[in-house]
Amino acid sequence: MVDPAILEHGIAIVGMACRTPGAQNIDQFWQLLREGSHAIRFFSDEELLAAGEKQELLQNPRYVRANGVLEGVELFDAAFFGYSPKEAAITDPQHRLFLECAYEALEHAGYDSERYNGLIGVYASTSISSYLITHLLPHQEKLAQTGYFSVLQGNDKDYLTTRVSYKLNLRGPSYLIQSACSSSLVAVHVASQALLDHECDIALAGGISIQVPQEQGYLYQEEGVLSADGYCRAFDAKATGTVKGNGVGVVVLKRASDALQDGDIIHAIIRGSAVNNDGAFKVGFTAPSVEGQAAVIASALAVAEVDADTVTYMETHGTGTAIGDPIEIEALNRVYREYSEEKGICAIGSVKSNIGHLDTASGIIGLLKVVLSLKHRQIPPSLHFEHPNPQIDFENSPFYVNTSLADWKSPKAPRRAGVSSFGIGGTNAHILLEEAPPVASQRSSLPYHLLVFSARTATALEKTTEQFIAWCQQPQELPIADMAYTLQVGRREFSYRRVLVASDPLDAAQALAKREPSRVLTMYQDGRKRPIAFLYPGSGSQYLHMGADLYRTLPVFRDAMNQCVDILKPLSGIDFLSIVYPSPEQQASQLQQTLYSLPALFMVEYALTQTWLSWGIAPSALIGHSLGEYVAACVSGVFSLEEALRLVWLRAQLLDRLPGGEMLSVSLSAEEVAEFLDMHVSLAAINGPSSCVLSGTREAIAQLVALLDEEEVDYLRIPVDVAGHSPHVEEILDAFRDGVKQCELHAPQVPFISNVTGTWITEEEATDPEYWVRHLRHTVQFSAGIRELLKDPFLLLLEVGPGNTLSIHAKLQAAPERFAAIIPSMRHGLEKQTDVYMLLQALGKLWLAGAAIDLAQVYHPEKRRRVPLPTYPFERQRYWIDPPERGFSPALASQQSNEVQEYAAPLTTYERPALTSLYKPPSNEIEQNICDIWQHLLEVKQIGIHDNFFELGGNSLLATQVVTRLRELFSVELPLRSVFETLTIAKLAELVEEKMIESLESLPEDDLSEETIQGLFS
Repeated sequence: MVDPAILEHGIAIVGMACRTPGAQNIDQFWQLLREGSHAIRFFSDEELLAAGEKQELLQNPRYVRANGVLEGVELFDAAFFGYSPKEAAITDPQHRLFLECAYEALEHAGYDSERYNGLIGVYASTSISSYLITHLLPHQEKLAQTGYFSVLQGNDKDYLTTRVSYKLNLRGPSYLIQSACSSSLVAVHVASQALLDHECDIALAGGISIQVPQEQGYLYQEEGVLSADGYCRAFDAKATGTVKGNGVGVVVLKRASDALQDGDIIHAIIRGSAVNNDGAFKVGFTAPSVEGQAAVIASALAVAEVDADTVTYMETHGTGTAIGDPIEIEALNRVYREYSEEKGICAIGSVKSNIGHLDTASGIIGLLKVVLSLKHRQIPPSLHFEHPNPQIDFENSPFYVNTSLADWKSPKAPRRAGVSSFGIGGTNAHILLEEAPPVASQRSSLPYHLLVFSARTATALEKTTEQFIAWCQQPQELPIADMAYTLQVGRREFSYRRVLVASDPLDAAQALAKREPSRVLTMYQDGRKRPIAFLYPGSGSQYLHMGADLYRTLPVFRDAMNQCVDILKPLSGIDFLSIVYPSPEQQASQLQQTLYSLPALFMVEYALTQTWLSWGIAPSALIGHSLGEYVAACVSGVFSLEEALRLVWLRAQLLDRLPGGEMLSVSLSAEEVAEFLDMHVSLAAINGPSSCVLSGTREAIAQLVALLDEEEVDYLRIPVDVAGHSPHVEEILDAFRDGVKQCELHAPQVPFISNVTGTWITEEEATDPEYWVRHLRHTVQFSAGIRELLKDPFLLLLEVGPGNTLSIHAKLQAAPERFAAIIPSMRHGLEKQTDVYMLLQALGKLWLAGAAIDLAQVYHPEKRRRVPLPTYPFERQRYWIDPPERGFSPALASQQSNEVQEYAAPLTTYERPALTSLYKPPSNEIEQNICDIWQHLLEVKQIGIHDNFFELGGNSLLATQVVTRLRELFSVELPLRSVFETLTIAKLAELVEEKMIESLESLPEDDLSEETIQGLFS
């Protein structure tokens, strides 16, 4: 039973991401914490001098050579987020890394923002852009060439959150929150309030602080904020302050009631939060206040509606300063002593002792530490504490400093913890967290599960695969059904795709590691959603227990089968379920008899259709083979299900009255079988260029078999007991006509191919009873129908019924490159693989090929959960403008600015990124000139004439510069929209040439000298 207060105003933390000194992800961060690692780096003289520090500064005895370094700040996956290399290089690493972490956090939560229909808000904070000051401003030439507004957009705090919203297509509120050190915890509070006010449905909250160059120390000042030796000894007698650090943290928040309803993994619950300001109740603007801190903690407890004595851990602000630490403990004591006189009941710690003070990101990192502690039920050690600060009386306090990894015990109540963050200037934030309520995963009815992987590049797909293999090889408590569901609904779909059907994590890891070709299927998909044609097989494809696995495990399939059984029983007096799925004592199959096989086949194919439809796979075209056309007509809306089954049952009864006959599939063309045709043997179906079905009496077929054996012609007996589509059926045509006339026929709503004509059925044919009479008698023109479908080069063909006979016939007429687009969805009767495996593999093949699929429905109505899985492996490259070796001065910058050349060479050019288009070089002078402009502005090598401007990282500002340069170069008038409309160099070159010709045609004839013409085209 979940606490009603949680359902009413609790906020669930459902996703996390971080990068800190010593940790590149959330798992490494927890390992750092539980091992009690100290991640502060101490620099050598060489490192400091290389970073620009002065030799005389290094000799100063007060100089501390320490900082919390975040590795890889110069790296970024620009292509993934649609940045040009140039734009990436002039963008503050704080903006870049926060964007990556925002994406990772959403994936950690199991959400793809492109497919999420609700509103996602962004609330975050960042430090001032030191990259702008130390790396960009000295390069005035570069700034002038790029445009100061572009540089401002990439570095100003204002654009941190809105850039995330733009790049990830988030449509909820998006704004920056700044309150100095407490900024990111305030952001979590504001995000929580926005969720409770229903301003958004998911909120990203967090902060980042990266000060470059990182390889720098600082001058120690007594009673200042920074420590004398590079160690933060929070609450210790030797504490002299904190140490600087760099990092980023993001959480994904939802209303707890929604998270529980939606099957999210909840890492912790925010029970309550509060924010206030000290006002003037302190000695100075930068000083902390006992009153302010105590008030915000008390407010958070009141909002959370919990007693303070149930809180057993406190992540403090804990800077290790002489003034700050005693004030913080005094504020905590004031609040908690109102609830309990017990001593030493609540552990405290400070993550700053591990990684330093992360400025605007410090609050979110403290929060993440507590969330991980709650999740793992362990309290990590707070480092460097030996003896308490003499100004703090821990012996008479509810609080004690936890100095070793401890199991978190909480006998009275759920585990609860507080997190404090106090900003210079007096804005205080406090959040009360509670461990997540226990939620059990539901057992899946499916014995197999479809795992889907995709990436933007082939190399990233391989990295994704390797990450998942490693993940599966770890001890796993997560059900593979939840893992598969998360991959299906919680990851963006990219062009490089891979699928696997597996039974458990170990099976998945083994198959992926071997890249088993029959199981691990990989394909490139160009982004177009491809239409699908359903192919319905006819008599002969049936077998005992066809679809039995599907009936047991898939509710939609089972319900559709039962619906057909309920309709047929009053008509026939037969329980067709026992015909298709007989009990062990009734194993003798009646499915070889037409009376039973036709309704049974219809039922299975109709039920399979409903399954595909429930997964969002709707056909744009249909074709059936003989009986299969009745399923196609029913799906298309010509018949209702009741009318279709009545006709199928009538057809089965009438055919059952006929004398026994046989049908034979032969490997000959229609022309080649002509010599075997007579009044006793008919051409029943043309299935392919070298595949026909012959129909006749048993005696005639026996004689035919002898002839075929003599001539060594391949043939196969079809398991039926009548000579269908032959003169033998003519005696039942009148009775069948009468039956069709009693049906209400409608125009088809989905186009389908006629067996009679081999082309698209017309409305007149579909609604004419005579057509269905001809359909019973005439040769099935399946080969012609397949040829008609194959005219659409993008059409996928899905066989919807038992076996793969129609798929084989289709492949015999298709080019080899289309084989992957022809897909059976049920096993053949002799195959040993299960129907569920086959169906899920077919689903995977459709996804690989680009079909529109609602993967969220695969497990319906099971309640599956989104679970944390490895996130996208960004292919990060160095996009970085190094500071000049000499010092920067405004006077020098001004001088450089006056010397700027309009077409100055860029500082760096980058290799061509992975694109959806193949490289094709310029073929004429206009294309070459445009290519040069693009390469210069985008700073990308080897741009092809079919590459998309915006896929290369272009934007509206760069488009303006492109148009300006084209106007100057070619002396033509081009509107700005020309870049947006043409998108490629080839199209833009065509437009420029058109404009040049228009300019020539507008000149008076006397002005059209050879010199003028050459001038325009030079």
